[in-house]
Amino acid sequence: MARNISGRGQRDLRTKVKTARGRRLSSTRWLERQLNDPYVKRARAEGYRGRAAFKILELDDKYRFLVPGARVVDLGCAPGGWCQVAVKRVNALGERPGKAVGTVLGIDLQEVEPIAGAEIHQLDFLDEGADDKVRGWLGGQADVVMSDMAAAASGHKQTDHLRIVALCEAAAEFAFDVLAPGGTFVAKVLAGGAEGALQKILKQRFAKVANVKPPASRADSSEKFVVATGYRADSAGD
Repeated sequence: MARNISGRGQRDLRTKVKTARGRRLSSTRWLERQLNDPYVKRARAEGYRGRAAFKILELDDKYRFLVPGARVVDLGCAPGGWCQVAVKRVNALGERPGKAVGTVLGIDLQEVEPIAGAEIHQLDFLDEGADDKVRGWLGGQADVVMSDMAAAASGHKQTDHLRIVALCEAAAEFAFDVLAPGGTFVAKVLAGGAEGALQKILKQRFAKVANVKPPASRADSSEKFVVATGYRADSAGD
C-alpha cells in the first residue's frame, strides 16, 4: 500500500549537514543549500561548471541572443559555465551542420581551465587597450558582451550594491567599445536603488532594456540581470 508523505516527511528527505567543529553555522547552511539545490545537481549531471550556467540558459531562452554564428565575449568568465552554454548555442564547435559557426571569447583576471570551443584569455578588461586586444582576438566586433561578475563581498549590503553597479557600468562601457550595431549586453546587477544611472545610459545606447530575475537565480538573492538589445553605436554623443 502506498503511504502518504506528510510535509514533515518531505522535509526530512532533504540532505542534512551536521555542523562540524570549526565550521560556522552560516557555512553549514550554505553547504546544505548547495547539496539540496536542484540546479547544482543539474549542473553536475549535464557537465556544467556551476549552477550559474542555467541563468544564462534561461535568459537566452527568453531573449535569443546566443544565435549560431554570434561572436561572444564573456567578461569574468571563471569558472566557465557561461562560456560552456555559449559554445553550444552559437555553434562554436561547428557541431550543427548547416548553421553558422560562432566564436566564444572568455576573459578573466585568473586562469581558467580550458573549455572546448572557447578561447580563454587572462586579462583585466579595465586595462588600457583591452578593447583593442579583444577586437583583435575576435577578428572584429562582438555581437554579445555578457558578464556574471560580482565585486568581492564586504559584508555591507549597500557597499556591495554600489560596487557591483560600478563594475556593471565598467562592463557596459567596455561593451560600447567592442559591440557591433544591433549587439546585446547582458550583466548581473544587485537590486538596491543605485542602478538608475546605469539604466539611463543603457536606454540611450540600446533599443530595448529589460531587467530580469531568471528562475535559476535564488529567491533570497538580490541579484537580477539587465538584458540590453539592439545596440545603437551612433548614439555615443547623445
